[in-house]
Amino acid sequence: MDKLILGQYIPGDSFIHRMDPRSKLISAVWFIVLIFMASTWWTYGMLVAVVLFATVLSSIPLKFYLNSLKPLAFLLLITVVFQLMFSQGETVLFELGWVSITQEGLINAVKIILRFVLIVIMSTILTLTTTPLEIADGIESLLKPLKKLKVPVQEIALILSISLRFVPTLMQETEKIMNAQRARGVDFSSGSLIQRMKKVVPLLIPLFISSIDRADQLAVAMTARGYRGGDSRTKLRQLTWTKLDTTVMLVFLALTFGLGIGRYLF
Repeated sequence: MDKLILGQYIPGDSFIHRMDPRSKLISAVWFIVLIFMASTWWTYGMLVAVVLFATVLSSIPLKFYLNSLKPLAFLLLITVVFQLMFSQGETVLFELGWVSITQEGLINAVKIILRFVLIVIMSTILTLTTTPLEIADGIESLLKPLKKLKVPVQEIALILSISLRFVPTLMQETEKIMNAQRARGVDFSSGSLIQRMKKVVPLLIPLFISSIDRADQLAVAMTARGYRGGDSRTKLRQLTWTKLDTTVMLVFLALTFGLGIGRYLF
C-alpha cells in the first residue's frame, strides 16, 4: 500500500514542475493517444526516448517511477500471459497441447508491456510534479466550454480534487488496519490467492466506515467555512500559460509528425 504513487506530489522546481497544469494534462493525454498510434519498433523507440527524457527533466529519483509499476505488476503479468496463449500467428515458437506460443504473439506481448509501462510512467510524471489542486484547476479550465451546456464544471473539478487528495490518506488508513490485523495474528501473505483475497475482505467494513466518517467531517468543515460553488467562487492562484508550455506543445506536434512518418516508412 505504501508503494502507491497516485495522489502523491513531490515538490520541486524542475522544468516539468514549472509547466502549466493544463499543458501537462494535454501532454499526458496526447502522449497516450500517440502510444496507440505507434506500430513499429522505431516509433516505440521514439516514445521510450520521450519518456526517459521527461523523467530526467522532472528531477525525480527513478525509484518513484519503479514503485508506480510494482502494484500493477500482477495485472501486467496476467495480460501478457493471456496475450501469449491466445494470440494467433504463423511462426510457432513453443507448443504444448492446446497451448501455442507464436512469434507474433510474443511481439504483441512485448508491445503491450511497452504501452502499459509508458502510460503508467507518463501518468506518474504528471501526478508527481503537479499538486491535486493544480490538476483540478487545469481540468476545470479545460472543461470551461462545457459550461454552455450546463455541465457543472467546478463541482466536477472539486470532486476530482478531493478524490486525488484522499487517495494517499485512504491507503495509509488501509495500512493501519492491516497492521492491526497482523498484530492479532492475521497473515496476509500466506495461503492461495483466493485465501489471501478472503483475508482482505474484513478490511473493507472498517475502511468504508472510516471513509464515510471522514467525508462527513469534510462536509461539516466546508459548510462551517461558508463554501459556495459556482461562478461566484474566486481563486487564489491563477493559471498562466507561458512560452514554456507553447514550446512543449510544439514538441508534441513534431513528435506526432515523426510518428506518422515512422509508421509508414519504417
